[in-house]
Amino acid sequence: MKTPIVKRYTSEDRILWNKFVEESKNATFLFHRDFMEYHSERFEDYSLLVFEDTVLIAVLPANIEKGVLYSHQGLSYGGVVLSKKIKFPKVLACYKAILQFLATRKIEELILKPIPRIYQKLASDEVDYILFLLKSTLIRRYLTSVIEQQNSILNIQSNRKEGVKKAKKHQLTIREDSDFEVFWNTILIPNLKSRHQATPVHTVEEIEKLAIQFPNNIRQFNVYNKDKIVAGTTVFETNEVAHIQYISSDENRQKLGSLDYLFSTLILEVYKDKKYVDFGISNESQGLKINTGLQYWKECFGARSISHDFYNIKTNNYVFLENVLL
Repeated sequence: MKTPIVKRYTSEDRILWNKFVEESKNATFLFHRDFMEYHSERFEDYSLLVFEDTVLIAVLPANIEKGVLYSHQGLSYGGVVLSKKIKFPKVLACYKAILQFLATRKIEELILKPIPRIYQKLASDEVDYILFLLKSTLIRRYLTSVIEQQNSILNIQSNRKEGVKKAKKHQLTIREDSDFEVFWNTILIPNLKSRHQATPVHTVEEIEKLAIQFPNNIRQFNVYNKDKIVAGTTVFETNEVAHIQYISSDENRQKLGSLDYLFSTLILEVYKDKKYVDFGISNESQGLKINTGLQYWKECFGARSISHDFYNIKTNNYVFLENVLL
């Protein structure tokens, strides 16, 4: 087997990169260059491509900060993206080549956050074994609340159904909107500011631009009391997963049942054919704390937990990938 060749991404690789991501076994639209580069001014891109001769066999979406490589700080998840046909010995060689490439450039650490299994098109657990071989350090672990849509055992609980009854009593309506501004400016931004002294990851201009570029992947659903918006959610869709990117409502959500109504509708109707609905994390303090109220609310819809891990890899540990194959 030939030794893979690693090179840094440049704009000349854009078409090749995007085509590879679309055809890979473990990537989503988040790895498309149009998505990665919507906030390019915030990160120094250090993405890598791995070739066997002239054939691209892997890519690593990444940025560099203070001499540490991250996969990628602007994305919810990352890791090495692999072709569908690649077999384990070549995957092992890719990781070794990437780490060796970084080590020779005095980049001593790689922070890797592998893509969760529910987003993978084909089995891609090679990374777990390779992280073990590399003596990687688990530095953070989040819990993500996920509904398996085909699991009929976990039904929506009665307290959430009571919220739906309230919403119908108040004649709330749900609409899919192409205009993100009303949700951002009326509901999301004020809530994040008052409750968490925070702002959305995406500005309204950014999310609108991304929605235009990825119309089949980014959708906005709002709840209205007559003509007044009272709640909403932004959903990032992939082949198998509807990921709830943002959730927010006004102060009357308990009285109106707005969020219960919205998510019952999404789970039972809009996304009934998806394999998973991913509510995202309920963690705080870098994974060390759980917002129990938020976690409970998600679990009342039938969600249960999967883990999302972050690892620190010492690049010089590529030597541990030698002599693995008998």
